[in-house]
Amino acid sequence: MPKILFIQPTQYGSNGTLCKQKRIYLPGLVFPLLAAMTPPHWKVEVKIEVVDDIDFDNDADIVGIGTMGHATLRGMHIARHFRARGKTVVMGGYMASMMPGYVRESVDSVVIGDAEISYPQLLDDFERKGRLKPVYDNPVSSLAGLPMPLYKLLLGKKIGGMLPVQAGRGCPHTCSFCSIACIYKGKYLTRPVDEVLRDIRAIRDLGFRRFYLIDDNIVSNPRYLEELCEAIEPLHMTWATQCSMELARYPQLLELVRRAGANMMSFGVESLSQEGLDKLGKKWLRVDRHENAIRTISGAGIMVSSEMMVGIDGETEETFEATRNFIESLRIPIPRFYILTPMPGSALFDKYKADGRLVTENFEEYNGAKAVHRPDRISPERLTELYWWLYEKIFSLRGILRRTLFNPDLFRQPKTMLFAFGVNLHYRAYIKRRIPPNIF
Repeated sequence: MPKILFIQPTQYGSNGTLCKQKRIYLPGLVFPLLAAMTPPHWKVEVKIEVVDDIDFDNDADIVGIGTMGHATLRGMHIARHFRARGKTVVMGGYMASMMPGYVRESVDSVVIGDAEISYPQLLDDFERKGRLKPVYDNPVSSLAGLPMPLYKLLLGKKIGGMLPVQAGRGCPHTCSFCSIACIYKGKYLTRPVDEVLRDIRAIRDLGFRRFYLIDDNIVSNPRYLEELCEAIEPLHMTWATQCSMELARYPQLLELVRRAGANMMSFGVESLSQEGLDKLGKKWLRVDRHENAIRTISGAGIMVSSEMMVGIDGETEETFEATRNFIESLRIPIPRFYILTPMPGSALFDKYKADGRLVTENFEEYNGAKAVHRPDRISPERLTELYWWLYEKIFSLRGILRRTLFNPDLFRQPKTMLFAFGVNLHYRAYIKRRIPPNIF
C-alpha cells in the first residue's frame, strides 16, 4: 500500500529553534481535504510540526509539504532531508505558488494554486510512471462537489475548540501586495451552500459547537453571504471568519451575520495612510471610514481582529504613535501587524525591484518582521525598530488587559473576550522572543 505523508512545517524562532505549541488553535483544512481525495488504496498520514515531531525515517512514498509564510523556509529544509533519503517530495501552498522557481530546487515537484485537479494527476503519475512532473498548474473554475474533509485526521491531535469549513476562495480585489491576488487574479469562487452546510453539520456531529469559516473575503458576494447565513442560523453554532470592512456598509447583512452565530472576524484595516493604500491598489479602502466601520461591527456584537501593515508609503515615525492610539482608543481585542513585504511573485515586488527599492532579495529575510524595502519617508532600519516598538506597546500587560478583560464588551461577550485574552498572552510570548506572532 503506497503512502503519502503531509507536513505543515512550523517556523524558526529568532535563535534558530523550532516554534512549538501545546495546542493547534486553528488547524488547516487542506490536508483533511486532500486526504478525502486520496484513492482508498493509499495510506495518509498528517504531521503539523508546531505540535508534532517529524520522523525523517518515515516509510512514506511521497512527502507533501505545505508552504505558509516564513515557515516555507523550514519546509524547504524538511524537503531536502527527505530527498536525501530517497523520498519523492512535492510542495504546494500559496508561497510555493508565488515563487515556484525558488522552492523548486528543494523538491521534486511543485503544485501551483488549487490542487483539486493537480493532486489526482500527481498520484496517477507516481503510480504509473514512478515520477512526477516538475510543476502541476491546473486552476479550478468551480468549487462544487468537493468531498467531505477527513476531519478525523485532526481529532487525534491537540486542537482547540473549532474546526475549519471552506465557503469561498479568492477575492475580486487585486491589491499589488496580496498573495491571493497573485493566485486568483481577481477571481472569487464560492461553494454551494448545501455543501458548506454538510461540512458544518459534520463538525457539529463530532461534538464541536464552533467552526472557522475559511474564505479570503466572505463579503465579496453579499447575496451569497446572506444565503449562507440564513442556512447557518438554525444550526445554533458560533463561528469566526475574515473579510473586508465593507461589511459595515451593509447593516442588515451585518445583523444577519451576527444572528447566524458569527462572533469574531478578522479585518484588513491595513494602514492609516490613504496615500500608501492608493499606491498599493487599495483605493476602495478608505482610512477616514476605519473608525466608524470598526465601531459599527463591534456594536453589532462581533469582536474585531485587525490586520495592519507598517512601512507603506506616506507613513512617518509619527504614524506609529497614531497607530498605537488608534488600536488603544478603539480597544481592538486582537490586533496584528506586519511590515509591508513585497513577496516574490507579486506585482509589488516587481515594481520595487524595477524602482531599486529592495534592500535584499534574500528570501530568508522576508519574514514580515524585518524591512526588506525602502519606504519613502523612513529608513528600513528605523522601520524594523518601530515595528517591534509598536508590538511591545500594544501587547504590554496593561494594554492587553484594557483591550480584553476591561473591554466594555466583556459582559456582552465574556467567552469571546476571554478567548481574546488568551490569544493576546500567546502573541505576547512570541513578541518577547522577537518572533512574528501567529495563531496555529
